[in-house]
Amino acid sequence: MSKKGIIFDMDGTLWDSAEGVAKSWTRIVNREYDKERIITVEDIHGVMGLTMDKIAEVLFSELPEKERLELLKKCCDDENAYLREHGGVLYPDLEETLVKLQKDYPLYIVSNCQSGYIEAFLEHYGFGHYFEDTECFGNNGLQKGENIRRLANRNGLTDAVYVGDIQGDYNATMEAGLTFIHAAYGFGTIDRETAKIGCFKELLTVVKEIL
Repeated sequence: MSKKGIIFDMDGTLWDSAEGVAKSWTRIVNREYDKERIITVEDIHGVMGLTMDKIAEVLFSELPEKERLELLKKCCDDENAYLREHGGVLYPDLEETLVKLQKDYPLYIVSNCQSGYIEAFLEHYGFGHYFEDTECFGNNGLQKGENIRRLANRNGLTDAVYVGDIQGDYNATMEAGLTFIHAAYGFGTIDRETAKIGCFKELLTVVKEIL
């Protein structure tokens, strides 16, 4: 029996949390490391989609590996608490579109984020009932392609799409053997011709053409 599903990326696909992340990270960096350092929205946009170890390498390259990972963990822990309370910026028509999609397809999230980040998003907006399962790098240290594959397998998906906004999302989807839909309103471009949406609600039409 076939089972179709839609798997989502987070940042640049479902929401933009960069402003809140920048605020919370600056607070921690000022307290723990450098009182003058400002983490900007541009800094956060520049590393979104990377795994947490790579983000630490980019933003805190001057620190030894152990110290930068410890600093990043403190940033991420504070970030989760901040976003759970304050949320981020949802893309237009997000919830209305999720309601309609859920009638025909089970919905999922796979992200390269830390543990607790997806949960902060779901808890702040009360979106938990829209998604049947989630996975992230912070839970198991695995790359996104493997996490997409694992989530699809454990949920018995025989035909699924991954919706993401950057090249790494496309590459991971190809590695997992699924179909990719580019959220072209997000943070990145794709170097291949692929299905795409210019806004979130366009997914209602595009998914029907694929699944």
